[in-house]
Amino acid sequence: MAKNYDSDFSFGAVAESDKRGLLSMFVIMLGFTFFSASMWTGGTLGIGLTGAEFILAVLLGNLILGIFTGALAHIGAKTGLSTHLLAKYSFGEKGSYLGSFLLALTQVGWFGVGVAMFAIPVNKVTGIDMKLLVAVSGILMTFTAYFGIKAVTILSAIAVPSIAVLGGTSVVSAINHAGGLKEVMNIAPINSITVMTGVGMCIGSFISGGSLTADFARFSKNSRVGVISTLVAFFLGNSLMFIFGAVGGKVFGTADISEVMFSQGIIIPAIIVLGFNIWTTNDNALYSSGLGFSSITKLPKSKMVMLNGVLGTAFALPIYNNFVGWLNLLNTLLPGIGAIIICDYFFVKKGEYDKIENMEFLGVNVTAISAWVIGIAAAKFIPGIAPINSVIFTMGAYYVGTKVMETKRRSEAC
Repeated sequence: MAKNYDSDFSFGAVAESDKRGLLSMFVIMLGFTFFSASMWTGGTLGIGLTGAEFILAVLLGNLILGIFTGALAHIGAKTGLSTHLLAKYSFGEKGSYLGSFLLALTQVGWFGVGVAMFAIPVNKVTGIDMKLLVAVSGILMTFTAYFGIKAVTILSAIAVPSIAVLGGTSVVSAINHAGGLKEVMNIAPINSITVMTGVGMCIGSFISGGSLTADFARFSKNSRVGVISTLVAFFLGNSLMFIFGAVGGKVFGTADISEVMFSQGIIIPAIIVLGFNIWTTNDNALYSSGLGFSSITKLPKSKMVMLNGVLGTAFALPIYNNFVGWLNLLNTLLPGIGAIIICDYFFVKKGEYDKIENMEFLGVNVTAISAWVIGIAAAKFIPGIAPINSVIFTMGAYYVGTKVMETKRRSEAC
């Protein structure tokens, strides 16, 4: 087949010739997890927890995220399918559209958050009009996202080492400012939160992105490459981003990483490096949102990317100003989508999916939709960590519901 077809495989499995090895996938997945908003969450954890509590919350939160995303990485690598195509197996053709819409819309929202995170510190330093900064940065980020996974890989190769150096510099500076690591660890929380709240924030800050792991892991040469690159990226990349935000937040008393770096006198390099990092994350967000809306509309991903970039840019500042509410919404709505895909693949279909071109999907699988609603209710009303409640109850409800329906069909057949 000619190479001018859908090179991002919006409607089918990734071709073997386009699969990638461990190094390439590691760069992609680190770019995925090196998310500037995670530094903001890390700052919030830093000023809300003691040093020991912070370490516990981040390790536990990333362990849970690692298990969740690692499972999705395996499925993506084995099937070569995006999250939105995988959802058709469990939710049905039309049923998958609801999940695809919410996941894609969420990524458009994260794109807007990223654009604002770049524009606000630039405005503080330069005085350039905020709306102009938002418009220009949004257009540039949308332009590169148009080129798909290749652009994501190139930007990640630049952004990952850059943010590692900048974050490390900020951490060392903050430790020296406080008089040593011991002093940083002993700084009392400003706005105390519980460890379980911290774990929930850790998971919630990336549960939406994590639910889309298959969009990137499907390019892995094999399952081993996909799972290893994903697990290392989450434990290394995500943990580092939390640490970069937490240390500065503890020492300077603010969760805003740009404020911390302004206080440290490194705001100009911070703007440049954070700009690259945000750019990478935003390209990931538009890439996944384009796949989601393509699955629904059957239009090319590239056109959906352009539309999503415009929408994310237009609503960047309102979304940014409601960041905490946005996280709470994600904790409630999104984990169940990935949970159903995991349960269907591993426990219902026993790790075997027929090729998508041979499938005749249901229109809507009511069992999947019902299980998802149960998971949302569990996240909302049952005490504990919302995303964990959502995953556990959704998987349980889906598995039991599927077995009940299978028993009913066999009974009717007799």
